[in-house]
Amino acid sequence: MGRGRAAGGALSAARAGGGGSRAEPGRSEALASPHSMAGLGGGGGGPSAFGRCTHAVVRALPESLCRQALRSTAGPEVDFARAEREHQLYVGVLRGKLGLQVLELPADESLPDCVFVEDAAVVCEETALLTRPGAPSRRKEVEAMKRVLESLNLNMVEMVDENATLDGGDVLFTGREFFVGLSKRTNQRGAEILADTFKDYAVSTVPVHDSLHLKSFCSMAGPNLIAIGSSEAAQKALKTMQQMSDHRYDKLTVPDDAAANCIYLNIPSKGHVLLHRAPEEYPESAKVFEKLKDHMLIPIANTELEKVDGALTCCSVLINKTSEL
Repeated sequence: MGRGRAAGGALSAARAGGGGSRAEPGRSEALASPHSMAGLGGGGGGPSAFGRCTHAVVRALPESLCRQALRSTAGPEVDFARAEREHQLYVGVLRGKLGLQVLELPADESLPDCVFVEDAAVVCEETALLTRPGAPSRRKEVEAMKRVLESLNLNMVEMVDENATLDGGDVLFTGREFFVGLSKRTNQRGAEILADTFKDYAVSTVPVHDSLHLKSFCSMAGPNLIAIGSSEAAQKALKTMQQMSDHRYDKLTVPDDAAANCIYLNIPSKGHVLLHRAPEEYPESAKVFEKLKDHMLIPIANTELEKVDGALTCCSVLINKTSEL
């Protein structure tokens, strides 16, 4: 099939930009199933339907987030009132401006990171994979996610292997394939279970060393467009993704890694929509996004949650519900 492909159209974990060295001992076999390239684009309309969305799952902020949320570096305390305002504006854009059906879970004070719902599930078409977050303190977040996704009648897959870890923040879906970051929170076994769950798509692993998640420095900014940060680590990860893919993506390079995390949506009444970090936070990166003349651009501030490693994609699970409930 091309670069990095093993026999049967599957993808070799050992070739994934050095990802094999991060794999479990003796696990350098093909990551994706032999069927992973069959019908590339899958059963949801393929890349042309990329970004379509009908529902969003979000969760309210617990006050415990301020002092107890996990954070990669020490820094200023979260201003809870401001964090709540920013989050309410974010949810308001999804519900009011874009017309999505927003399912909002209540805060749980015993789960200080629970607002970051993205890590608890990966949803593609009509299938939801409930993850096993890499941080043990976050594993119970999956319980509420399971209940709300079951209410949408999705095909549910639970990650029960105790050797597997997977955070949704390490999963980049391009509409054609998945890239999975091998990070402190996501391991090889987690990536393998994702590949087995979404057999219609190729899955490649990408080593992530200096950031919390793969999507800490990249995301999709359009149907064929990867937004990527300018740091050496981000550019190295992009090179790995380019090497592992049979498809050529366009790239949108922004000066700030954190600003490369944006949310692209394809809303029938609105067209191409992009939620991106506000100009007052990352002015130079905002100027890059402003060059996307075909997109409806919506700046979103995320100043407070960024203090505890939160990004725009972290705070929602987006679902395109095509069948009747």
